[in-house]
Amino acid sequence: MRKSVVWFLLFFALAATARAQSPEALQLRTLAASCAQCHGTDGRSAAGSAVPSIAGMPRDHIATQLKAFKAGTRPATVMTQLAKGFTDAQLEQLADYFSRQRGQ
Repeated sequence: MRKSVVWFLLFFALAATARAQSPEALQLRTLAASCAQCHGTDGRSAAGSAVPSIAGMPRDHIATQLKAFKAGTRPATVMTQLAKGFTDAQLEQLADYFSRQRGQ
């Protein structure tokens, strides 16, 4: 009986947490997840990686760099192609998201 109560409370807590995130917040985390392959979870690259950590960088700096990749004015191999897949509004959202993450 006690085990059932613990499982119920755990399930209820997890369900409440999931509902606490707005659809917009979940969509933004989904967009940001596409960056994790290279930049690490929440923008924190692995130590010693050639790819820079972007967590905690200034929002305007991130947005400027992303838009430069998209426009092709900042040369890159992968980022130029990836940035073209986002709208300017999405790039601004990503910049805001990563600027609010804890840096290394």
